[in-house]
Amino acid sequence: MTRSAGTAVTDRPETAAAVPLTPRWWFRPVPLARIAVFRVIAYLFIPVDVFLTTAWVRAHADVPTEFYQPLVIGRLLHLPTPTHTVVLVVQWALVLAALAAASGKAPRLLGWAVFLLYAEWMVIAMSYGKVDHDRIAFLVALAVLPTIGRARWKDRRSSEAAGFGAAAVLVTVMLTYFLAAWAKMRFGGWDWATGSTLTRAVLRRGTDLSLWTLDVAWLLPTAQWLMLAFEFASPLMLLVRSDRARAALVLFLLGFHVMVYAGVGIIFLPHCIAILSILPWERLRGARAGLAARRTPAPAGAADGDGVTGPPDRTG
Repeated sequence: MTRSAGTAVTDRPETAAAVPLTPRWWFRPVPLARIAVFRVIAYLFIPVDVFLTTAWVRAHADVPTEFYQPLVIGRLLHLPTPTHTVVLVVQWALVLAALAAASGKAPRLLGWAVFLLYAEWMVIAMSYGKVDHDRIAFLVALAVLPTIGRARWKDRRSSEAAGFGAAAVLVTVMLTYFLAAWAKMRFGGWDWATGSTLTRAVLRRGTDLSLWTLDVAWLLPTAQWLMLAFEFASPLMLLVRSDRARAALVLFLLGFHVMVYAGVGIIFLPHCIAILSILPWERLRGARAGLAARRTPAPAGAADGDGVTGPPDRTG
């Protein structure tokens, strides 16, 4: 392995075998171009999240402050009570910081600002009796992005810092599924799998794409067992190495969430954004270069298949 300045390397050792969760696995260098693309996706998602997917957080600005019961982190850090002014300041500061961070400028300063502001936005969101579990992987992504530093779309280098950041998000994505299965067993036991959990969900929130499943007696109980098996088997995703395996894993996970959304109208968008960090985004540059090369006509006199230089063959 040839090292250059810092933790950059010239090859792609992330495809090398490594035991999951060992130091060698945590710090397998990842292409900086991948981080550059994902960073833009993550930061540009924040205005969408603030104004569309979780626009209800803004309503807490008009809720009497006595209803505010801060999460543990809010109590430990003595975060301000979300008055009307505090909520609006955090909202607009977060959006502006995210848009600035998406430019790639001052990645550490702006990155930390986005993480801290989004964390406060989540404290404001979840301190009124409702705590969502689809935010943790996205929060971890926002936390590790500033630690990587500069990363450009055309950057050919790899970085151990980028590798650690990508690994941290992957582990958190995995734990989101695994701990969901653990919670099902802890609070529902095997009755979760053998009962009518999905039947109740379809009855309450079913769509035209899922109501027909109520007429197939064995289908939804089977789906419960399959869901539980998938969540308990989620640590296997730590074994992915090749780009093809990464793409297949992302398609499977996103397909699962799209299916849930189509069936009961529930979608975990921040978690889905975190899943996108698994994709080998650096391949986009190579694909674009290859497409451009195919579209460029070969100049007259270029070497033909047998290495002989001459005019184009017009004999058909």
